[in-house]
Amino acid sequence: MSKKNIAVLKGGRSLERSVSLKSGGRVEKALRELGYRVEAIDVDARLVRRLKELKPDAAFIAMHGSGGEDGTVQELLDILGIPYTGSDVLPSVRCMDKVLTKHIFVADGIPTPPFYAFNRDAFQQLGAADTLPYIGEELGFPIVVKPSSQGSALGIRFAHNVDELPAALISAFSFDDKVLLEKYVKGRELAVSIIGKEPRTLPIVEAIPKSEFFDFESRYTMGKADYVVPAEIPGEVAATAAEISLKVFSVLQCSGFGRVDIIMDEDNGLHVLEINTIPGLTETSLMPMAAEADGIGFNGLVEEVLAAALESA
Repeated sequence: MSKKNIAVLKGGRSLERSVSLKSGGRVEKALRELGYRVEAIDVDARLVRRLKELKPDAAFIAMHGSGGEDGTVQELLDILGIPYTGSDVLPSVRCMDKVLTKHIFVADGIPTPPFYAFNRDAFQQLGAADTLPYIGEELGFPIVVKPSSQGSALGIRFAHNVDELPAALISAFSFDDKVLLEKYVKGRELAVSIIGKEPRTLPIVEAIPKSEFFDFESRYTMGKADYVVPAEIPGEVAATAAEISLKVFSVLQCSGFGRVDIIMDEDNGLHVLEINTIPGLTETSLMPMAAEADGIGFNGLVEEVLAAALESA
């Protein structure tokens, strides 16, 4: 009996389109090698029509950013009754919004750097710019300024003093209508990948960027960062990072797979930055590295992610 027919959703029109095409291409190749019948879809306005025609047994979502990670395509797949990989609509909505995620972290006692957040109306109509000196005093410099709903470190700027905050905010607002101002924590970049119908963590990856921070170029350009897996950190710190990451995954009601990004400070304290519900699956992505260190090849990783979706159907 032939294996199931899987639609691989990739591309889309988000700013992370190029990354998504790479992730989707690798997933497509892996599924074919595993014997599945595969229909690759570069997502556009014909998506629903194509899915209705194809009637796939499941969809493997390899889309990053808006449209793919924010609950939009998940909602459509729910309407069509097509099982899909990764988290459902609600956790996708929550996790895509960094500001909402940070508030949930605080409410549930998950360690995260102190922050403030604004939407565009606060600056245009309520004079929020006058709070910037106060924010500088409270958070200290540098301050990390991020668009609320972008991935892959797109639009992130560092403000090293109060005079640099307006330009950093303008940059972030060019990507999103809501921005996050976060206390900078100097430390080591750790990524904790989570997988499985019964969620478990994979070996922790440390990313060591060769630039100021782990930006888009560092993430997706060969040679722009070094990686250590398993991360060379004390065993008790690794255990705590895994425990915190599973709590994040549970609190936000995620499923299937995900990746929690953490900063370990100079005193081995852990600070959760965010969770990604559709981690990159490119050649330089962190989750495949973690799986490899756990003895799971890329094809095995893809099959386990898909299996969780099929079992939940």
